[in-house]
Amino acid sequence: QVQLVESGGGLVQPGGSLRLSCIASGLTFGFYDMSWYRQAPGKERELVASLPGAGGSTNYADSAKGRFTISRDNAKNTVYLQMNSLKPEDSATYYCKADRSVPNLRWTYWGQGTQVTVSS
Repeated sequence: QVQLVESGGGLVQPGGSLRLSCIASGLTFGFYDMSWYRQAPGKERELVASLPGAGGSTNYADSAKGRFTISRDNAKNTVYLQMNSLKPEDSATYYCKADRSVPNLRWTYWGQGTQVTVSS
């Protein structure tokens, strides 16, 4: 059974930092592209950052560029999102996503989310 478990969310003041973690189990982690998404109340879920499993470059939403960094540790089956210079508009539930595709097949898994609130 595949599980993605996020942690590291919480309440932080504007300008502060948080590091989110997502631990994956039940899959061959290195084969999967890993992403962080977020969803604020009343808004659609949006991509924040992604990192391919087999090399390749990272991808960031414009809102995350220069402030957030996605990284992964394949030995620990973990993907991270370092968030700096946080703004109130970064408040959302943050979700981890794992994707793998081969010809005619695709696997996609989501975590349960971790809440980030940026407020003074």
